[in-house]
Amino acid sequence: MNPESVFSPAALPWSYLACGLLGLALLWPTTRLLDQLWWRPRRLERALRAQGLRGTSYSFLLGDMSDYGRQNKEAWSKPLPLRCHDIGAHVLPFLYSTVEEHGKQYISWFGPVPKVSITDPNLVREIMSNKFGHIQKVKFPALSKLLAVGVATHEGEKWVKHRRILNPAFHVEKLKIMLPAFSLCCEELVNKWAQSLGPDGSCEVDASLELQSLTGDVISRTAFGSSYLEGRRIFQLQSEQVGRFMAAIHKIMIPGYMSFPTKNNRRMRQINNEIESILRGLIGKRMQAMQEGESTNDDLLGLLLESNKTDVNENGQSVPGMSTEEVIEECKLFYFAGMETTSILLTWTMVVLSMHPEWQDRAREEVLGLFGKHKLDYEALNRLKTVTMILYEVLRLYPPASAFTRQTYKEIEIRGIRYPPGVIFEMSVLHIHHDKDIWGDDVHQFRPDRFAEGISKASKERRAFFPFGWGPRICIGQNFALLEAKMALCMILRRFEFELAPSYTHAPHTVMMLRPMHGAQIKLRAISS
Repeated sequence: MNPESVFSPAALPWSYLACGLLGLALLWPTTRLLDQLWWRPRRLERALRAQGLRGTSYSFLLGDMSDYGRQNKEAWSKPLPLRCHDIGAHVLPFLYSTVEEHGKQYISWFGPVPKVSITDPNLVREIMSNKFGHIQKVKFPALSKLLAVGVATHEGEKWVKHRRILNPAFHVEKLKIMLPAFSLCCEELVNKWAQSLGPDGSCEVDASLELQSLTGDVISRTAFGSSYLEGRRIFQLQSEQVGRFMAAIHKIMIPGYMSFPTKNNRRMRQINNEIESILRGLIGKRMQAMQEGESTNDDLLGLLLESNKTDVNENGQSVPGMSTEEVIEECKLFYFAGMETTSILLTWTMVVLSMHPEWQDRAREEVLGLFGKHKLDYEALNRLKTVTMILYEVLRLYPPASAFTRQTYKEIEIRGIRYPPGVIFEMSVLHIHHDKDIWGDDVHQFRPDRFAEGISKASKERRAFFPFGWGPRICIGQNFALLEAKMALCMILRRFEFELAPSYTHAPHTVMMLRPMHGAQIKLRAISS
């Protein structure tokens, strides 16, 4: 090659242009990435601090995730004493230490995203009612799609439509239809335990695993009826998916992480594909049956499809329902929300009643007095006062969801503070449920009778109890969960006495939901007839 040709006047402009275009092509994504990971977080931090909010300082990329993980590891390495319900600093050590340093409303960092933690129940209600507008659920689309997206994650008109279609499936009259399925699953569980009793009339079970299996069975039967066995496979896959979801959630601030071909990411996609394939087949068969005139409205899927077929808007006009893909996502959400919440509530109820046998005896006396050996019906379950108080107090001390989150998508002003777009609100249910200023000096005692006059009179703040959320997006399945929990607890109480096994370690921790870290080993003893 002639060197002179490279540096000739004709060649220079083209070589410079090519290099310049390449430089711009590289500079643009680099600049966007720097803005996302450094300049924008610093701008948001300055804007929030200028209005008087205190908190941690932003650290590049990870934010407070390193401190969060370190404090969790330290706190969770040591169990709590038995009968200790002062679990807040153990379960959420970062939140409690930061509240102590910066106050009840503070800034921290979820990677490059600012997070304002709120522990004032009145402010929590205002945010969750979305009276200000411009607030939405926090979204991690690439990750959430592999677990469940549905009415819990939708916004705007899509949320309104899905909620309207789903509501009929959770009406009281429909829940009554599901009671036989609740009863059958619970009967199978207590019979299984009875067959496991040793010569001394006792046995040991891990209640966390047993009750998760129970609630998976309940969802399988109530959601899919005669297709129960196919539903069981979904339950098994969804349980594995939850564990893998939690292994990935702290890495999602790494741009494009979910597209990396890691072993965990590949397996999550395989699980999701299998779940969706099973559901697509179930939905197809059910729709075919509906077209042939068969009655299919005695389970959640049938009720959902029936409501979807006849959907009308607020003006009474017929409108298109959900697509098959959207129905699949709602079914996945049935499993995740329905199985997890109720199994965790029942697990902690058995643990706490093992710690407080006097309340176990009071609950059993009520159950036997109301039902004896007879079947449990809806009206009688609603007359349970002691059992209801116990479930509420367990939900107060051990709420399945330790916190709820929302995120601003436009600038809003709340109580004199302007929040820019992209700020996460973390509303700690656990902190509010354990706040001495709200619940009194006995806040960490197990006292179900504080709910004797109802939820509104249980604390100094009229509405400081929200285990199922608040506002228009309150959990659609809360009545389903409480009815299932009452049924299961009643059937266990009238067949068994129970206490903590020597191997039980009191170590609540939060992995998406509040769970016993080492299981819930319970010793069962048959009650003589």
